[in-house]
Amino acid sequence: MKLKKVLSIFFAASLGFSTVSAADTIIVGAEPAFAPFEYIDNETKELTGFDIELIKAIIESQGHEVKFNTMPFDALIPALLTHTVDVALSAITITDERKKRVDFSNPYYKSGLSILINAQDKDKIKSEADLVGQKICVQIGTTGSYYAKNIKDATVNAFNTAPESYIELKAKGCIAAINDKPVNDYYLVTTKDTSIVAVDQTLSSEDYGIAVAKGNSKMLDIVNKGLLELQQNGTYQKLYDKYFKVQ
Repeated sequence: MKLKKVLSIFFAASLGFSTVSAADTIIVGAEPAFAPFEYIDNETKELTGFDIELIKAIIESQGHEVKFNTMPFDALIPALLTHTVDVALSAITITDERKKRVDFSNPYYKSGLSILINAQDKDKIKSEADLVGQKICVQIGTTGSYYAKNIKDATVNAFNTAPESYIELKAKGCIAAINDKPVNDYYLVTTKDTSIVAVDQTLSSEDYGIAVAKGNSKMLDIVNKGLLELQQNGTYQKLYDKYFKVQ
């Protein structure tokens, strides 16, 4: 029987990284509740989404196999640090603070933050300025949570997933939910939930990147080479159209 080496098991003695060969299986960490980037398909019950299809195509284009390990968003970087996974992606924004802990691929998606509110509050909450002193729902460990904490006198309620923050918003447990704009938009379009609306303001401009362990240049090279190939051969655009043209 053919044995497949798993990258997270074999590490170079001095650096803690594995040597990549054609037979290797690359373990990817992902959070499974961030549609349209990562989510469980209702019919197949399998993990899918823009990020999932993208990283699978990236890794396979470089002659390797992929295995997914799902976990909460705030566990992804710790999983890289402990070599539980080789790659992490779940719409992870590239920030200076995160770059101190992990290395990022070239940016693969331009994003930003937006605000969702209950439709009945649309005359009361028209911009970030109206959130001063208010209760805000966010997903733990995200740039949305960091942003909300800097709003003056705001009370921030953090949840494990974006859908949980939407549920709390609908229950009027908070006045607004701050999350990544494409995720907020996808929720509104796919659920057709008219009780929730978006505030007409984008709070930031962010780049998503694929994360690897600090100093793991071989893994970073695999990811960047595969990403460039997909961008050049049209595969990236096909995936983008599949998941974002609904918006």
